[in-house]
Amino acid sequence: MKAVVMAGGEGSRLRPLTIKRPKPMVPIVGKPVMEHILNLLKRHGITEVIVTVQYLASNIEDYFGNGSQFGMRITYSREDVPLGTAGSVKNAEEHLTEPFLVISGDALTDYNLSDIIRFHQEKQALATLTLAHVHNPLEYGVIITNEDGHITQFLEKPSWGEVFSDTINTGIYVLDPRVLTYFEKNKPFDFSQDLFPLLLKKGDPIYGYIASGYWCDVGNLSEYMRANADALQGRVQIEIPGRHIGNSIWCEEGVEIAEDAQLYGPVYLGHDCKIKSGAIIHGPSIIGHYTIVDERAQVDRSIIWNNSYIGERAELRGALVGSSTSIKSKAVMFEGSVIGDNSIVQEGAIIQPNVKIWPDKEIETGAVVNNSIIWGSQGRRGLFGRYGVTGLVNIDLTPEFAASLGAAYGAILPKGSIVAVNRDSSHRTSRMIKRAIVAGLPSAGINVHDINQVPIPVARYYVRNTESVGGIHVRLSPHDPRIVDIKFFDQYGLDINKATERKVENLYFREDFRRVYIDDLGSIEVQENERVLNLYLEGFHKVVDEGLIRQRKFQIVMDYAHGSTTQLLPGIFNRLGVDVIILNTSADESLVTRTKDEVERDLQRLATITAALHTDLGIRIDPAGERIAVVDDRGRILDGMKMLAVMTSLMLRRFHQATVAAPVTAPSALQHIAKRYDGHILHTRVLPQALMATASREGVVLVGDGEGGFIFPEFLPAFDGMMAVAKLLELLAYFEAKLSEVVDDLPSYYLSRTRVACPWEHKGKVMRILSEQYRERRAKPIDGIKIDLGSKEWVLVLPDADRPLFHVVAESESSEQAQALAEKYARVVSGLQQ
Repeated sequence: MKAVVMAGGEGSRLRPLTIKRPKPMVPIVGKPVMEHILNLLKRHGITEVIVTVQYLASNIEDYFGNGSQFGMRITYSREDVPLGTAGSVKNAEEHLTEPFLVISGDALTDYNLSDIIRFHQEKQALATLTLAHVHNPLEYGVIITNEDGHITQFLEKPSWGEVFSDTINTGIYVLDPRVLTYFEKNKPFDFSQDLFPLLLKKGDPIYGYIASGYWCDVGNLSEYMRANADALQGRVQIEIPGRHIGNSIWCEEGVEIAEDAQLYGPVYLGHDCKIKSGAIIHGPSIIGHYTIVDERAQVDRSIIWNNSYIGERAELRGALVGSSTSIKSKAVMFEGSVIGDNSIVQEGAIIQPNVKIWPDKEIETGAVVNNSIIWGSQGRRGLFGRYGVTGLVNIDLTPEFAASLGAAYGAILPKGSIVAVNRDSSHRTSRMIKRAIVAGLPSAGINVHDINQVPIPVARYYVRNTESVGGIHVRLSPHDPRIVDIKFFDQYGLDINKATERKVENLYFREDFRRVYIDDLGSIEVQENERVLNLYLEGFHKVVDEGLIRQRKFQIVMDYAHGSTTQLLPGIFNRLGVDVIILNTSADESLVTRTKDEVERDLQRLATITAALHTDLGIRIDPAGERIAVVDDRGRILDGMKMLAVMTSLMLRRFHQATVAAPVTAPSALQHIAKRYDGHILHTRVLPQALMATASREGVVLVGDGEGGFIFPEFLPAFDGMMAVAKLLELLAYFEAKLSEVVDDLPSYYLSRTRVACPWEHKGKVMRILSEQYRERRAKPIDGIKIDLGSKEWVLVLPDADRPLFHVVAESESSEQAQALAEKYARVVSGLQQ
């Protein structure tokens, strides 16, 4: 059997290591990772190989040649432009007339390839995918199979809510050559995104083989360090060059070790390296060929490539040093720091944790490097979470970070584009971060429209109805005064999607975002506040039946929560003829953020005033203007789900055969309401992006998140608390109803929620086992795993996207039963982590 080795990878997440070499040439214990793959192929009798190359292809071709010195026959297939994984193999189609193996040249594995090939033959498969269980499946394609190994579903790089398994695609395939007839030559085509879903759709025999053994994608710098450590510690079966001299120390030829040097394995010493007097090396560490570790230097859990120098009393602690680099005396490199090839760190300099330094740089004597060179910041799990980019002020989110983030976002947009930027009413914090972002955007050639301090719905509307291609809103977290949220909008004013988030993250972490020449620098224009507000109000008044509301002559209590909606709502209420008793109108930045207990006290006060004054209702709008909390005319506080049921009832009663979209956490009462009024409920994922995306679906008149957020697509397909207030008044006026009457007419329901802590590395496993155990009872997979237990009884297990925990939501026929059900499945989730 022949093998195709995929070796076109650029390895952008491994920069600066891959700036001067392709990813397959990155060394693992003294040999390029691709050489370990060729050795694995040879051990299983595969000696005829086609290598697909693109990025820095000559590096690979020069090293491996025709393969004769490695006991192989190698043919190369070059791509002039990226064609995707399948497209690159299609280029070599003339060499592939029989079943063949496809394997990545930039991953590390010791899988039994013979067993995989045998499985493929036994199943008479058209394609066999090698699968593995991993702790965090988010960065891989998740595969779901039945008991026979037949693949039933693909999920390409899912979010936590879509993870129904921890079984992922390793990129090792056995394929029948007939699969290459399914697509055209010289056109981009991908195995996991295009070909395999096509085979599944056609019903062709496509199988998954769950391999045992070691596999590592070597996808980023931490995985690279781990792969080397695993090799030294025997966790992966590869050939370690040199001889084993005891104490888990391997030496190649020409190594010199001083008598008083101290080495604590596992350690690999490349040929002709020198370990001088008093030096101390703690493993797992790798010292490359011709490298010198000078007197009394300390190397701890670090990797040093070839021809480098570690000076006297220098210290490396969990660091990575490229080739031909000098770390001079008394210099220190801390955990996670990386320095590229041909660089110099002068005497006494300190490289702080997670700093990356590009090749050909010099760090001056005594310098303390806190940020990456050329530009950069500290490593993070991921930039984006549910609320955008969030972090502690001046710790996670510094002005330097914000400027780089702005530049990274700008770099994915066309030069000369307009991005609207604004902030909330908190003064110092949001303003500092916003100005830093504004400074970063023009460096990427982006023109900034500074729309100052407006509510989020106004900012979204501005982006959607001007020439802006995107927007950024900076706010103090409504939950924690130490935290800032940075929200990014697309050209339609909606939260950017996951694909765009990944583009920004990739550019940010690669730290090579676009810098334009002086003639192309973007401009910064402050927009007149009145113009921005009037643009929103003009559209707002077109979709509200103002005459109907004026006739009703509502009296309400309004809590502005010290937010920026005070710029608009008083004028709106005046135009609608609403008599308003106002609370908390001052723009006090110290009161913008409220704890859960403080919000509950605010609502209790609102309820007391509403009932005492016999007003029609009370409303609290959040400082950002996106969500509302409501009290009815009897002083009852209506939680988010109750308000979702109220709005659903009013909208479906008003609009015949319409559709309301709601998250999978919504109660079954919504279905009963829809049936009553001949309407439809469309369930969605709980993330705001998913809810907003649903708003554009045909027939959808309302989207609610169950947390006080409502979307009215006829105006803006995004959450808007001001529009929610107006529409609630309009609907109550239309039906000449009191809010309490609508509430009393709702079907009863009982929900209970709880949370279960779960380490990140166990979340995928828990989802897989739950999916398998409750396969017969699982509802249609939308978000998390929903288990249908009968009429008005279900449980949803939902992994949190940002935190190491699960949410468990249950509905039953009484509050006690719902609570018991939630607690029962919380215990199930806890047990599956063992």
